[in-house]
Amino acid sequence: MNWYFIFFFISGFCSVLYELVWLRLAMAQFGVTTAMVSIVLAVFMAGLGLGSWASGRWLGSRKNNDGIPALRLYALVELLIGASGLVVPQAFFWGRRVLEHFGLSSSLGYYCVAGLWVGFSVVPWCALMGATLPVAMQAIGQTIPVESRRSFSYLYMANVAGAVVGTDLPLFLIELLGFRGTLKIGVACNCLIAISAFALSRKSLQRGAVQPEREVVPSPPSSGGGKILALLFLSGLTSMGMEVVWVRTYTPYFGTVVYAFASLLGVYLLATLIGSVLYRRWSSSHTQENPLLWTLLATSALFPLVAATPFIRMAQMPRLVLGIAAFTGLLGFITPMLVDRFSLGNPEKAGTAYATNVVGCILGPLLAGFGLLPFVSERWALIILTLPWLIVGLAPLRRAERSRPAVRLAVYALLALAAVLMAAGRGYEEGLPQRVVLRDPTATVIATGTGMDRKLLVNGFGMTSLTPITKVMAHLPLAFLDRPPQDALVICFGMGTTFRSLRSWGIPVTAAELVPSVPRLFSYYHSDGEKVLASPLAHVVIDDGRRYLERTPQQYDIITIDPPPPLQAAGSSLLYSEEFYAIARRHLRPGGILQQWLPATSEDDPIDVAAVARSLRDSFPYVRVFPEEFGLHFLCSDRPILNRSAEDLVQRMPASAVTDLVEWDSPSEDGISAAAEDRLGDLLRGELTVEQLIARSPDTPALTDDRPITEYYILRGWFGRRGPGTASH
Repeated sequence: MNWYFIFFFISGFCSVLYELVWLRLAMAQFGVTTAMVSIVLAVFMAGLGLGSWASGRWLGSRKNNDGIPALRLYALVELLIGASGLVVPQAFFWGRRVLEHFGLSSSLGYYCVAGLWVGFSVVPWCALMGATLPVAMQAIGQTIPVESRRSFSYLYMANVAGAVVGTDLPLFLIELLGFRGTLKIGVACNCLIAISAFALSRKSLQRGAVQPEREVVPSPPSSGGGKILALLFLSGLTSMGMEVVWVRTYTPYFGTVVYAFASLLGVYLLATLIGSVLYRRWSSSHTQENPLLWTLLATSALFPLVAATPFIRMAQMPRLVLGIAAFTGLLGFITPMLVDRFSLGNPEKAGTAYATNVVGCILGPLLAGFGLLPFVSERWALIILTLPWLIVGLAPLRRAERSRPAVRLAVYALLALAAVLMAAGRGYEEGLPQRVVLRDPTATVIATGTGMDRKLLVNGFGMTSLTPITKVMAHLPLAFLDRPPQDALVICFGMGTTFRSLRSWGIPVTAAELVPSVPRLFSYYHSDGEKVLASPLAHVVIDDGRRYLERTPQQYDIITIDPPPPLQAAGSSLLYSEEFYAIARRHLRPGGILQQWLPATSEDDPIDVAAVARSLRDSFPYVRVFPEEFGLHFLCSDRPILNRSAEDLVQRMPASAVTDLVEWDSPSEDGISAAAEDRLGDLLRGELTVEQLIARSPDTPALTDDRPITEYYILRGWFGRRGPGTASH
């Protein structure tokens, strides 16, 4: 059995590795949108469920083993899974080419074609991953029959243990090797499993441990099969639905970097592993669980209501562990218990049970992300997802246990605790005295504060504030343009300051914003917001900015980019990569200017700044850099950007634009134009060259889709290669 543990430990690690990398590669090729992420995760889980169910049915249909040892079949399956690490990236690449060929401008049409292509690229390989459980159970039944009855829970435990490692180790590998290099590690691991399993099958044959002609005897029917499947479906539905809610709930405390989600997933899986280990020990001497288990499960699902409240001061990890560890640990106990009870070692029934759980896992995020969170708070979404377990938890009061006073009293106590948790729970936004809260499938958006202290929070994390820097992002490139501008594009709407400043030039302006609720708060920050949006020259597109550029034929004189902070935010490097700049350059008219805001300085973060600077230098022949207090303005073009004085730049600006630039300043006695010249003059006097930025970290390569240097940084942080300015991120 130790060999099977090793196989499934490595296999669990590889499955998380593939899911992580494939999701990111799909985002790079098809867009960083909630719909695209949902599509990728759904088809991944669908493949697992399909493979588990189909392989179980196939194994059950064989009256004998046809002379093929199941362990050898398992080796073949793992070998084929390894091939996916090489095939899927190419399939995604060709899928993008197909979409470009069709020139789909409709968002719905784009999603339909992209979803079909992702399914075609991923489902067959995920089906093979799902098939490993029934096939390995068959192998255990052939080689170690005495262990077959509880074989699912054993393999499940090993698989989850590997997945725990898979939440962190791939992040280190990506930092060192990039995404494609990390996939090669996964390929090597799958090949190692295949070779080892094949060698073990030969050894088993030599010992006569496998009986090829032995008929597979079906397991006796399990009691309450329909109820067991319903509970398995419910566990998948609620656990994955709650995970979506947890991400929004804990973002204010953990931030938006990739390591934040890894922390949540790591606690989730580690608790699940502990629960499965406890089940294995318990099941060796017990067959019937304590009925209070279900009431305790329901109550523990509500722990995040208190653990994540802003009114309790607590460190990050204790807050997370207190919130989700008990519930996920109990799920780690009951899930293998239910599958073992339903299957009794029969691979066909185990495949059906596991597939049922996976169906719930697919529907859970869709229910939470599109059916609950756009309409109710995270608190109420969690309560709604907990209600089915509260109903299940009432079972001891309806059965024979109702005659046992101790059981009845314990159930009432747990239900009372659940009621207290529901009443005491408070959302993050309730800690803000003045707020406007909007919700959509992408995020919970909060506008808060007054005057110049107004803030924009997305999932509780600060995005931007009212600052002249966002005005400079518009006026600086337009003033440097060698001709009167025709139009402009701003990627990332934020508070709308840059969008509004671009409109002050009297030109058509398009904004691409990922979160639908963000532009709806425009008037909270700018009193003339509704008037600006009402202009026929103002256009807001709800889409990933990179994907919008890929699907539109439009060209612009100016493209200005203000990615979400911090620089290390998950997915943000896709707006700093060479591949993105190649797309943006195709959508600039000759002589047009791309303005890139980088929220970092070379003094604080020389590695990340050098990576972005190198990618810009490699993408555009002419690049100028102007430092601000909190970051850098890059101006990039395919033609020389002429040297101009501050006075010349201001003279090239319409009066409305000059007024907008110094709107939040206190103009000097010399007037508005002089104040504008002072602001731009300070920028011009501090100009740096790209080579100066690169020289601060000369060995740093350019940032690419495959090497997102800004996002994956923990190893160099441990080894002291990261500046103090970003340590807090």
